[in-house]
Formats: sequence, structure tokens, C-alpha cells
Amino acid sequence: MDTHMNSPDRISRRGMLKGLVTGGLALVGGVGCGMAREQQLGQTTPEPAKKWSYRTGGYITSSPAVANGIVYVGSEDHNLYALDAAFGRKHWSYETGDSISFSSPAVANGIVYVGSEDHNLYALDAASGHKHWSYQTKGFIDSSPAVIKGMVYVGSTDGSLYALDAASGREHWSYQTGNNLTGGSITSSPTVANDIVYVGTIAGSLYALDAASGRKYWSYRAGSYIQTRPAVANGIVYVGSEDGSLYALDAASGHKHWSYRTENSIGGFLMSSPAVVNGIVYAGSVDGNVYALDAASGRKQWSSRIGSYILSSPTVVNGVVYVGSFDYSLYALDAASGRKQWSYQTGYYVASSPTVVNGVVYVGSDDHSLYAIALPRTTP
Repeated sequence: MDTHMNSPDRISRRGMLKGLVTGGLALVGGVGCGMAREQQLGQTTPEPAKKWSYRTGGYITSSPAVANGIVYVGSEDHNLYALDAAFGRKHWSYETGDSISFSSPAVANGIVYVGSEDHNLYALDAASGHKHWSYQTKGFIDSSPAVIKGMVYVGSTDGSLYALDAASGREHWSYQTGNNLTGGSITSSPTVANDIVYVGTIAGSLYALDAASGRKYWSYRAGSYIQTRPAVANGIVYVGSEDGSLYALDAASGHKHWSYRTENSIGGFLMSSPAVVNGIVYAGSVDGNVYALDAASGRKQWSSRIGSYILSSPTVVNGVVYVGSFDYSLYALDAASGRKQWSYQTGYYVASSPTVVNGVVYVGSDDHSLYAIALPRTTP
């Protein structure tokens, strides 16, 4: 038996997904009956069209990456898939030793990097799937790697953030935030900005570390788990916590500028990573709302209650917010008003975060499939 299957961190991440639907919580607002600015979320544009879908052998909660006409996505069937972006034809797949669950691939310089719950970070040739190297940690990797300036940064549930050479996999440094007993496990994905790495922990701390050396600049303690990927814009770090709050912290000092508490203090966990576009922070919540907040002040611009729990992280492209929901659907919302433009229903929960490239939305579903959805012509 895999000993990590019973760890507290395993329960907090995959167990959270199961608990949301089996623990007796009612669906928030019901399917399709949310409100935005006191208005019914009626559809305002034509239905999108499915270009193709590709079925794997397991849930897809990993988020797809698209590079050079290929879509890369992980599945809980242990495989990383490389699919033709136009037609969905499989170029190759690479089988790891356990699920690729929440770790989403990153592509840089012809190499695709992804973590697995077999404790390894993999570096694979993007064209062929040939393994260049793998690096083994002491915990499973649900963190998504960040690749910048020849380095790969990734967290592990062994409590460490690792900085590895992108070409060879050699460790440059690691920083220990804690362990399973102290809540230091890292399922959050790191963000690198201005030579600082930001990452959260199960203990509820956000760390700011020097990207070159791993030296700690500061840490900030929220009220509960931080499993989201921080976003950095204009000298501020934005991160969500399972205490139901979105935090805005000074990127240099960790000083809190503001925090915003979601509407439902019981079911308002923030497991959706924020996106910052044009001075607005967008984030989804388990309370069923997508929130748009002023990035400088935290003042709410709007919230849109869609079908169900939101673990998917929003993607904002050309004035449209794309996000998945546990009501099996992908939603497109107007970024200025929150009004629903359209939705597309898959066969099961959508915890994967969408990627939009060349007029196509790519998103995974717990129905085991990756979808390529062509945007309606009237969508900006």
C-alpha cells in the first residue's frame, strides 16, 4: 500500500474534492441559477462547439499546457499525454509511477516538466516524450513546476521547495518549510517574479525566497491551508487561502495591503488560484462564486454565482473569464460585468483550469477527457 495515500496532505487535496460531493454540502445555488450583479446569469452568446475530445484512463485535474501545436496534460491514470492541438491525435504518452493529479505541465526550451505522486519531477522531450531526467523527492508532487532562467522550481509534500537545473535536474538548493506533522507540506505551485519565489504551504504560510540561493526574505501566515498558486502584479502578491480569504501582500516585505473574505464563511474555501488582469483580481471559490476585486483596494467589482463549487483557476483572455465548475461545466463570463456569455457541459466535475490558445479553450474533466472547445465567433 502507498503510505502517502493516508497522509494528512493527501486528504486535504484529493480528499477535499471527494468531501465536497459526498460530505452532505448542498450545491451552491443549483445548476445554472447563479446571479451576477443581481441579474440572472442568462447566456448572451451562441453555444461553443467542441473541436475534439480525448479520453484517458483517469480523472484530469491537471491543467493543460499548449506549445508549438501540441497540448500536454496529465491524468490520474499516471500518464502525461502529448496531443495534436488541432485534431486531438496522440503524439506520445509517458507513464509515471503514480497519478499526475494536480501538477500541471510546464514547457520550456523543448522540454516538458511535470510532477507525479510517485514523488518525482520529470523532464521529458516535448517532441518525443523521451525522458531527459527525473528528480525524486520524499513526498508526492501535486505542485506545478515553474521554469525560469534555466531553473525549475517545484514543491513537494515532504515540506521542501526545490530549485533544480532545468537541463540536468541537478539540485541547486532546497528550502524546508516543515513536514507532514508540522503542516509544512507544499501542494501550492510556486511563482517567480523579480528573482523571488513565492509559494504556500498546508500550514497556511506564504514564503518569499531568493530565487538564486533559497534564502528566506519573509513569510506570512494566513488562517488556513494555502494550496493555490500566488499571482504577482505591480509589487503585490495575491494568494487565496482555505480560510475563505484572498490576501494582497507587499511583494518585497510581506506586509498585508488588504484581504477579502468570501461570502460563505463555511464553504468559501479558496482553492482556485487568482488571475490579475487590467487592475482586477479574479478568483473562484468553493462557495460557487467567481469574484472580481480591485487589485489596489480589494473592493469587490462583481461576483457571479455559477453552478457549483469552483476549484478551477480562472483564465482571462480578451475580456472573458474562463473557469470550470463542479456542475460539470466550463463557463465564459464577461470580465467587466461577470455576466455569463456561455457554458459547455462535460461529463463530470471540472477542476482543471482552462488554457486558451488561438480561439480554442483546452480543459480537462473528471470524466477522464481533455476537451478542445472552439470559441463562438461572437466572443471577443
